[in-house]
Amino acid sequence: MTAFWNNPRLLNMAANALFVLAGLAAAWVAGAALVQSAAFPLRSIRVLGALQHVERSQIVDALQGRVSGTFFTVDLDGLRSVFETIAWVRRAGVRRLWPDRLEVTLEEHEAFARWGRREERRLLNQYAELFSAVSEADLPAFAGPAGSEREVARRYAEFRALLSPLGLEPRQILLSDRRSWYLRLDSGLVLELGRDLANDPVEARLARFVKAYPATLGRLNRRLQDTNLRADLRYPDGFVLRVPGLRAERAPRGRPPA
Repeated sequence: MTAFWNNPRLLNMAANALFVLAGLAAAWVAGAALVQSAAFPLRSIRVLGALQHVERSQIVDALQGRVSGTFFTVDLDGLRSVFETIAWVRRAGVRRLWPDRLEVTLEEHEAFARWGRREERRLLNQYAELFSAVSEADLPAFAGPAGSEREVARRYAEFRALLSPLGLEPRQILLSDRRSWYLRLDSGLVLELGRDLANDPVEARLARFVKAYPATLGRLNRRLQDTNLRADLRYPDGFVLRVPGLRAERAPRGRPPA
């Protein structure tokens, strides 16, 4: 210890280090005070994005009483969360623009289908994500167990492609709790596809129906289009057509009337 105090070189190094630490501490205190001061107020928020559903009034209402702090201290993550609570907003990005502005980029949901009952106001977006909003668009209607949204959306694309040669489209798709599939087409026809089987998936049943349609239902569709037709496709060799008011003949055992 005596050697330290008697060594001018070590004493100078220690003094310099203390001066540097004191300077850093003073700079930190001054910087913190400046950041917290009113010298850098937040003056404006600029909102960007191709917005078709989000109104200015919704943004103003959502931000009411939620923006606090200065340009440096405003909570960007908190503001992003506030914007993402607005109906139709899927994602928000927030950044600072010197010296007194925030820039917010909003991405809207693109409604792809309705989910569940109409009064529940649940929609499915282009990524098969659920969100709550009101839409007046003519959208297909999906329903299924919780967590089946992506599967139903994927099957919709497959069913639509299979039906396209007939000029028909699925307007409603239901996946029941027992994993059975039901379609309602834009013609009003209901298709009961049943459950997926390893040796007979629902796409194969629908493909057989499409192949048989021109020679069967295709001839009757114009005359029966206003009735509540149901076609049961859960057979390997054909399908059963249920027409209210018509008496069905008994089919041979093991084979449905096609």
